[in-house]
Amino acid sequence: MNVDEFYMERCLDLAYLGFGNTAPNPMVGCVIVNEKDTIIGEGYHQKNGQNHAEVNAINSVKNKNDLSASTLYVSLEPCSHTGKTPPCVDLIIMHKIPKVVIGCNDTFSEVNGRGIKALKKAGIIVKVGILEKECLKINKRFFTFHNKKRPYIILKWAQTKDLYIDKIRNEKSKGINWITSTKTQKITHKWRAEEDAILVGKNTIILDNPSLTTRAFSGKNPVRYVIDPNLEINQSHKIFKDDFPISIFNFKKNSRQGKIKLIKINQGTEIEDICDYLHKCKIQSIIIEGGRFTINQFINKNLWDEARVLTGNNYFVNGLEAPKLNIKPTLSTELGEDQLTIYSKK
Repeated sequence: MNVDEFYMERCLDLAYLGFGNTAPNPMVGCVIVNEKDTIIGEGYHQKNGQNHAEVNAINSVKNKNDLSASTLYVSLEPCSHTGKTPPCVDLIIMHKIPKVVIGCNDTFSEVNGRGIKALKKAGIIVKVGILEKECLKINKRFFTFHNKKRPYIILKWAQTKDLYIDKIRNEKSKGINWITSTKTQKITHKWRAEEDAILVGKNTIILDNPSLTTRAFSGKNPVRYVIDPNLEINQSHKIFKDDFPISIFNFKKNSRQGKIKLIKINQGTEIEDICDYLHKCKIQSIIIEGGRFTINQFINKNLWDEARVLTGNNYFVNGLEAPKLNIKPTLSTELGEDQLTIYSKK
């Protein structure tokens, strides 16, 4: 690892501290190094609407005169437009920082090379592409949202050792057929807190009666969405009993009553319509938690980015077969008595 990579890795470590709090902005870390290769300032984007990483790093430098003989490392191209905060490039130029090292370009239309161009125009030496792959990966949600015009889609399901996602059931056999351990269930609630939204199909609501909240983990609740084409779910279920909003995709109508919002989509293009709607609502990431039919719809449309498959230490012998992915897993690890397998599309 060379010097630039060393400091960029520190930028990435800082950036990750903002995970779950920066959307719709990206996670960004910044380090400022003097001529003696000593870090004199660092910062990260902590929360949407607050100072960007470069601002926090510059503010942390005790002697601002040191900035004129320093190098600024930042994991993402500095912004050149005015949003909720002023342009970072203006601050860098104002303090006469002579060199800026950038992890990767920002493909957001309001930036997209303009920050780099502004820095070069001001006579600043700019180096781009240090640990680029890692810098792109940490903001995979942000880049998917802007480049593909849809949220970053995570599929999640639990399956038994004999590859069943559920037992064969009807409305008389309601209640969750738990596959994984209580400890693993807490981890899945943490996952919910890390994404903007969660989506399930109507059968999951009718049969499992979930809350779709983070009640087992101290974190924000995701925005809740349900696919109920013919509006068959009655309001006796848990999702209607709390104070959190619920949006229902359906084939019949658009309407709003209290916390319940009905969103009309078209049969045949329902998955594409859902992705378009979520993009318009600035939902950068969503976790699809079931059931089998809903997950398979996203798989069949090739509209997914990551899958998290939990395999419990039990068998159903008969039941509903779990979804299948025709790619090799990128990670497999033990979670207590359960197994987590992650699939990621390139």
